[in-house]
Amino acid sequence: MKTLSLMPMLAAAVLAAGVTVAAAQELKIGYVNSERVLREAGPAKAAQAKLESEFSKREKELADVAAKLKTASEKLEKDAPTLAEGDRSRRQRDLVEQDREFQRKRREFQEDLNQRKNEELAGVVDRANKVIKQIFETEKYDVILQEAVFAGPRVDITDKVIKALNGAK
Repeated sequence: MKTLSLMPMLAAAVLAAGVTVAAAQELKIGYVNSERVLREAGPAKAAQAKLESEFSKREKELADVAAKLKTASEKLEKDAPTLAEGDRSRRQRDLVEQDREFQRKRREFQEDLNQRKNEELAGVVDRANKVIKQIFETEKYDVILQEAVFAGPRVDITDKVIKALNGAK
């Protein structure tokens, strides 16, 4: 008797699942791997090259200062046993002060680089979002996702977005 009362509920569940599957088949979903777009698209590569050229001189200067500090530290370590106490203390203080200045410049460099990187990436993201919106509208998608745990190749439109970005001026 309990089996008979479950049948209408089971039939309703199967019917509801069928309707859900039919609705899902009509749904047009796209997925964009944003990380890949920011790594492979022409504008993203151009932004990276621009940043590298803009910051390469400062980066080299910092590397040179770091090498000089290392050399001075090694020389002090080597000379320390033969130096008078006052000379050794003075050279240690100078080295500590130079290192402090180097660390400050390195932090400023990193902050400037991060700020410029964020500015450049914001421009690329803005352009990518416009391209994604255009694809959404012209190809009549119901939803385009940029974050997903898993996405199959059938819904992945990342290549379309990259091609559109590379073709756009």
